Amino acid sequence: MSTVSHVPSIEESVKDDEAPGTAREQPPGVRSGQGGSPGQDRSRGRKNLVGRIPGASLALVGTTALIAIWQVGVVVSGSKIFPSPLAVAHGIGELARTGRLLSYITDSLMRVGIGFILALVSGLPLGLAMGWFPRLRSAVNPVIQILRPISPLAWIPLAVVMFGIGNAAPIFLIFLASFCAIVETSMNGVRMVSNIYMLAARNFGLSPAAVFRRVVFPAALPQILNGLRIALGVSWMVVVAAEMIAVDSGLGYLIIDSRNAGKRYDLVIGGMVLIGGIGLLIDVLVLRVERLRAVQWGINIRA
Repeated sequence: MSTVSHVPSIEESVKDDEAPGTAREQPPGVRSGQGGSPGQDRSRGRKNLVGRIPGASLALVGTTALIAIWQVGVVVSGSKIFPSPLAVAHGIGELARTGRLLSYITDSLMRVGIGFILALVSGLPLGLAMGWFPRLRSAVNPVIQILRPISPLAWIPLAVVMFGIGNAAPIFLIFLASFCAIVETSMNGVRMVSNIYMLAARNFGLSPAAVFRRVVFPAALPQILNGLRIALGVSWMVVVAAEMIAVDSGLGYLIIDSRNAGKRYDLVIGGMVLIGGIGLLIDVLVLRVERLRAVQWGINIRA
């Protein structure tokens, strides 16, 4: 009669491993009950602490540091020309009391709004059509690529000759600055949509127009909005340069007039601060739109 040796079961092996008095091997440098060394724990704690600080607080810290460096630089250099932050604040307050501040801001925003809307209503349909129809893209895209690298500021002399001194010249320049960016991002947004999703939509019996409306455009919308954000920022820069030459109002005119008329460098820097602040506000508003649920889903289906 043969003797059968006892083979321990899986359950018995696990119990043996977990028997009292036995300890599992720990990786080198890791203490029992801990996830890492004290130095690693402190590093993770610092990272978690920084991660809990709101973004608005970090932005406030950065802005405060910039103003402090500005003030220290003025004091150390002893400059009589470059104004201090307090002098700039007084200059902006002076503009506000006289009513010119609101007028300058309104004029600049009006020009940007008109030029950007004209570029949007013409460039967005063209870009979508170029992305949807390859033959149209082959015909029009070379023209767009020729115009796109040309700086809008290079058009200032021609704009003044064609439209004279007035609102039309800066609006034309803003249109040029926005148009090519909107066309290109719209076209690329449509082209980046995966064919798999379009074929699936067609299998459900959707017409080409319905596929474009219900699948392609929502999928391309996040990239389109990103392109609109960039185009709007470029437009805001262009209007300031155009207002220094072609009009007699707006924030750009404020800067050049303050320099030429009375060497009011506090107003010069004040105009720059206003331009930066309004540009930041515009960027934040567009980012808020990009984060809406109605446009976020397209990010997950792009190829």
